[in-house]
Amino acid sequence: MSDGERVNLPYLSFDEFIRHWAAMRPSRTALSQDDRIITYKELDDVTQRVVAVLTEMGLGKGDRIAWLGKNSDLYLILFYGAARIGAVMVPIGWRLARAEWEFIINDTHAKAVFTGTGFDGALHGLEQALPMVANIISEDDARQRIAAIAATAPDGFVPAGADDAVLQLYTSGTTGNPKGVVLSNRNLFALRLSNDRDDVAYLRLSDDETALLAMPCAHIGGTGVGVMALAGGISGHVLAEFTPDGFFDAVEAQNITRLFVVPAALQILVNHPRCGSVDYSKLKYILYGAAPMPLELLRECLTMFGSEFIQVYGMTETTGTIISLPPEDHDPAGNNRMRSAGKPLPGVEVMIVDEAGNPAPVGDVGELITRSTNNMLHYWKQPDATKGTMDDAGWIRTGDAAYLDADGYVYIHDRMKDMIITGGENVYPAQVESAIYGHPDIMEVAVIGVPHEKWGETVKAVCVPKAGHSIDPDSVMQWTRERLAGFKVPTSVDIIGALPRNASGKILRKDLRAPYWAGYDRMVN
Repeated sequence: MSDGERVNLPYLSFDEFIRHWAAMRPSRTALSQDDRIITYKELDDVTQRVVAVLTEMGLGKGDRIAWLGKNSDLYLILFYGAARIGAVMVPIGWRLARAEWEFIINDTHAKAVFTGTGFDGALHGLEQALPMVANIISEDDARQRIAAIAATAPDGFVPAGADDAVLQLYTSGTTGNPKGVVLSNRNLFALRLSNDRDDVAYLRLSDDETALLAMPCAHIGGTGVGVMALAGGISGHVLAEFTPDGFFDAVEAQNITRLFVVPAALQILVNHPRCGSVDYSKLKYILYGAAPMPLELLRECLTMFGSEFIQVYGMTETTGTIISLPPEDHDPAGNNRMRSAGKPLPGVEVMIVDEAGNPAPVGDVGELITRSTNNMLHYWKQPDATKGTMDDAGWIRTGDAAYLDADGYVYIHDRMKDMIITGGENVYPAQVESAIYGHPDIMEVAVIGVPHEKWGETVKAVCVPKAGHSIDPDSVMQWTRERLAGFKVPTSVDIIGALPRNASGKILRKDLRAPYWAGYDRMVN
């Protein structure tokens, strides 16, 4: 099937896409991992078998099943099969603590938990704390059950509809317990009807493409790659987890053409001794996001990989990407647009609003809000939290401070809650971090606000040195002073071995701030 024939497939569910590609591209690889290969015809068969297994277990539309483990082709098979009948997959971050696993499993009311390789006994001792879980099934057991089921899906099973829930992802939970974001078939697929266009090359998926799923499947940036591959009828190659050698091997051996990665992972890659010797000739597009990308790191990556870069902006509540910065706006020499998140995708509305909720003028900083078919159904069992994030008209508050330029580009300043107010001036950590990043001795930096008797808060930089380098705090302050206004310059610099991050790679600023705000009622002074 040619690109032109594939554009704007009018499908809004996993069942429709799986049936379509099984008929049109039966021998094309749908999923691969290690030495396992699954064609689209086999994907249709095996996901129908998943339907049969779930039905035999008494599970159906609206029931939750959970996955605890690393990335796996089995996870995607279970997810796609469950989605065909509207059972909801809940992937759980394997790096979370056991208490967090317990909270999420109980919060979902999951009746079955599937555990990936290496996690067979992960829930041992928690069984009594998980009263609603009837089955804990290992990866080997799941594969055997699926292979041994006497028949494929029951004749005439009713496929899930466009607005039925199929995926529940939990937010990072940097404060309090995480919230379950409930996503539907429509959330996952509808925006593609606008995006798969002939006139935008990087939005098209060519017949020969293979996408790499390397980010954790418990986050939209991981699972979303699998959904993208299925919707486009291309191959998806799965890495159990991101490692430099795993990435390099996959790029060369699996002919990877596109992937999503967070800036922290790119930082690891460009500093790896093997990076400069890998053949990246098949790699067309690197999508990056989830955290700010310092301009110096972006320039290093553009030079190293030779592929086209696309910045993507979104959140779990928007089913991932709603704004993108296309390759033509990336320039190794630097340009102002490289500081932006890009422009809204076709079908996405964005607006900047002030504290009263009124539209802000072009160039003024306010909160970014958005509306599209990507916006979540709701937070699981949290109507008040849902109302606090999404209004009756369908607009979601992102919590990000941003502004729009005259050409419609969105510039993200920072998370609203991370903004530093010093002497009445607003300071956005991402801007300061970007300025500091090019310092020759610094590998990573995070900027936080700490208490100050006179100014309320003041700026502190927490830096990680490059291997073999030492950092002079005075030089960091002078470096920043040459690039930013005086009130944005750090008044102190801490040096540590590594920045604290959550499972999705985001810096845990609250953990960095906590020691300095001990004894205060809140982290605002």
